[in-house]
Amino acid sequence: MKAIFLLGPTASGKTAVALALAARFPAEIVSVDSAQVYRGMDVGTAKPDARARAAAPHHLIDIIDPTDAYSAGRFRDDALRLAPGIHSRGRVPIFAGGTMLYYRALTRGLAELPRADAGIRAKLEERAAREGWPALHAELARVDPKTAARLQPTDAQRIQRALEVFEVAGEPLSRLHVAGPPDEALPFEALSIALEPGERAVLHQRIATRFHAMLEAGLLRELEGLRRRYALTAQLPSMRSVGYRQAWDTLEATQPESTLAARGIAATRQLAKRQLTWLRSMPGLERFDCLRHDLEAAVARRAEDFLSLPRGT
Repeated sequence: MKAIFLLGPTASGKTAVALALAARFPAEIVSVDSAQVYRGMDVGTAKPDARARAAAPHHLIDIIDPTDAYSAGRFRDDALRLAPGIHSRGRVPIFAGGTMLYYRALTRGLAELPRADAGIRAKLEERAAREGWPALHAELARVDPKTAARLQPTDAQRIQRALEVFEVAGEPLSRLHVAGPPDEALPFEALSIALEPGERAVLHQRIATRFHAMLEAGLLRELEGLRRRYALTAQLPSMRSVGYRQAWDTLEATQPESTLAARGIAATRQLAKRQLTWLRSMPGLERFDCLRHDLEAAVARRAEDFLSLPRGT
């Protein structure tokens, strides 16, 4: 059994490449995106549209409500369940997305971490309300500098989890990750491709163009509708997604709408920076410049070689 992974930062063209591969050989696309799992969050996640989903079967899109939570462990379970079914239909699974933790969970397994503690989380949220998340980030830097170094001072969800783990386990999250189980072999052979920009400035321009397009497509209207339909809060993982977090602040009038584009673009650029940091640390990736004019054809040629297919089938 074989599978293809397409990884890359936001706006690197993963969806287009995945669809180009699916047009060349029988394939089904599995989303590796922590935001596309949510129903109704279409505009701000750049979710594949109806035409794209009609061109190839897609999985792990629109599977939970935005009031629910999804995890790397659940993704791993879902992906390992889906892959054999795709193979049984004579197709190749193409795992495409930018949530690097999901890729790591699938290819290397997960360390055993303490379960969530509602009491500790509530206390941390109370402290954050009084002191602000940058203050808690500073505390995290004292007890777990490795984890703090890869988080933004406003990354509430991850700061909260790291401090929670430290209080429950008495060990920093970074140490527990290192002490996790040995790499768990995938039940299939994988070709892992990273789409990375040769010029960061061009990727930044793509990000800006795409965020402006999201605003024109109705990101604020979409979030208004979601808030009417669901009992959403700013602390939910869905509402911490880039774009929705900034739109939420606009609707709450804590930030002016005139700054929404700039805030969203800046946050998306930070996301892309974190994604590229993950990619640089990952061994075994075949790297393609996502800005090359023949990207889809070049990746397709490599995929066809990997799958031992005649060129252009």
